Amino acid sequence: MNRVHPPFGYFLSIAFLCLSALSYGISEDRPEKPNIVLILTDDLGWQDVKCYDIDEPSPMETPNIDALAKKGVMFWQAYSPAPTCAPSRCAILSGNHPARAQKTHVVGGAPPAPINMHSRMMDPWYSGRMPEDELTIAKILRENGYTTGHSGKWHIAIDHHAFPQPGDVGFDFTRADRGARSGMADRLSGFATKGEEDPYRLDSNGFPFHQTNEDALSFMENHKEEPFFLYYATWLVHSPIQTRSEELLKKYSERLGIDPSHPPTKDTPGQLNPFYCAMVEELDYYLGIVFDYLEQTEDPRWPGHMLSENTYLIFTSDNGGMEGNPKERYTDNHPLARGKISAMEGGTRVPLIITGPGIEAGVETDVIANGLDFYPTILSLTGTEKPANKNLDGCDLAPLLSIDPTDPTLVKHPDGTVRDTMVWHFPHGRALESTIREGDYKLVRNYDHVNNEESVQLELYRLYKKVEGKPVRADIEESRNLAEAFPKKAKRMNQQLSMRLTEMKASYPSYNPHYPGDLPHKEQVPAIMETQEKDGIAYFTFNENGARVTRANLIYSTNGGEEYEEWFRAPAKVRNHSEVTAELPEGTTHYFVNLTDENNFLVSFPRVEKGKSGFSGSAIEAIRR
Repeated sequence: MNRVHPPFGYFLSIAFLCLSALSYGISEDRPEKPNIVLILTDDLGWQDVKCYDIDEPSPMETPNIDALAKKGVMFWQAYSPAPTCAPSRCAILSGNHPARAQKTHVVGGAPPAPINMHSRMMDPWYSGRMPEDELTIAKILRENGYTTGHSGKWHIAIDHHAFPQPGDVGFDFTRADRGARSGMADRLSGFATKGEEDPYRLDSNGFPFHQTNEDALSFMENHKEEPFFLYYATWLVHSPIQTRSEELLKKYSERLGIDPSHPPTKDTPGQLNPFYCAMVEELDYYLGIVFDYLEQTEDPRWPGHMLSENTYLIFTSDNGGMEGNPKERYTDNHPLARGKISAMEGGTRVPLIITGPGIEAGVETDVIANGLDFYPTILSLTGTEKPANKNLDGCDLAPLLSIDPTDPTLVKHPDGTVRDTMVWHFPHGRALESTIREGDYKLVRNYDHVNNEESVQLELYRLYKKVEGKPVRADIEESRNLAEAFPKKAKRMNQQLSMRLTEMKASYPSYNPHYPGDLPHKEQVPAIMETQEKDGIAYFTFNENGARVTRANLIYSTNGGEEYEEWFRAPAKVRNHSEVTAELPEGTTHYFVNLTDENNFLVSFPRVEKGKSGFSGSAIEAIRR
């Protein structure tokens, strides 16, 4: 949603700065522009961090993150914008909801097609990347005099190395070295040593040298004389599930009673993977070095004070914990349901800690927050004016952080209304769902429910209940579906979900006409009869076969057959229930046409097949103009 800031910033105006100085003991000669450090961990689950333990104690040690929580505000109900990596990263950097950006999953930029012949549904088209011209938080901060830096994972395109890269969207410095997270030929051998020539040589505490962390530290050291924005996107704790510290692996193998040559299988519940536990402690150790640097380094812009006194630090994760692969369990998000690649609580609830000047220490809050809130919050914290036409789907958390972090009424939309609703849209894979959180309740809409005994259309859960005005845990496990008990509430929340997704022009999954099983109306899908291209216009004729065509799209590529082949979507026109016309964008090399009928079956012409050169081999080759 658009957020309009007054000319000198909504919250950190001069008056606010003075008020904060008086309220929290901050010196009034503090530099006007504070530093920002945004730490986005990879696949770190809500229950992977020790200070978030609520049921079974975590075996993992995270003393540095736990200590950070005591220095600021720890959010118990924080969420990622999406349940997977790339859409969350794009959303955080752009401020746009994944549904609005048409960036709802990793990779993307491909023609819609079923995963295999046995797939009942197929994902919608979604973008392969964030647009180069997007006004990212890095761009807008750079315009306000900040030096911007990125260290670690990127992945906002169809590949880690594909366009656009950090330098294309506003970062002055970038390095994506994997450091100690580089793959190991054998995770049971080849551990780091203390040898000087070992690129992962162990330090005095027995931890491997990690270039990614060094890059983050070097950026701050080299730019501490000017206001800086550091986006530190860790590779930890994403797969490969390995550690170069033999000592750490031995420690957790003994603690858990697990032979590392036989880690827990996917059906073994609990946090019992010694490799994963070692990775979490490694993450905590490296971040502790960053925290110590800020605490122990004098601020050259503010002599006599440490960098931490004028730095806002945001620590979170890109999505919920990845519980494992088909063979091995990594972690367990219990009591939350599921994990990464699902919009259930385990896939979207994440740790979130925010510290900085004027933020009270040692506060735990149940106020709902989202990674989409970072962009508008950083604007306020840095006194950066928001461009008039920039869309922002999150809310400014600055009033909450500085006044009372436990008061949910301080989180407001631009129109002044209090936020109590969030939406997630993940029409992909096996999940195929959208969800809406409204107050204490959460509704799950399942798209693959027609003739499906394993799914119902709507699920309604009461996550919390109010006791004396405060939320108390009720069913964060999402184990008791209340949709039949409260049909009116489920219907109303579903309508609200539709309204919000429609406003964002969200895309939805479709049924697969080639599915071999029973699906109603499958025999009525339309069929393309003839195609022709003339003067940059593609013409198609079709038969409806009993089901009305409701939508047509052109799926086209401008680099068919190249290394990073990418496909885009453009609307096509349906005429007389038998004709489709589509204007081919300049530079089109290959294209398909998609027809969607009233029963939500999607027909592609030609039929999409992926070959060695991508999808272009099965597409129509455009006439060169």
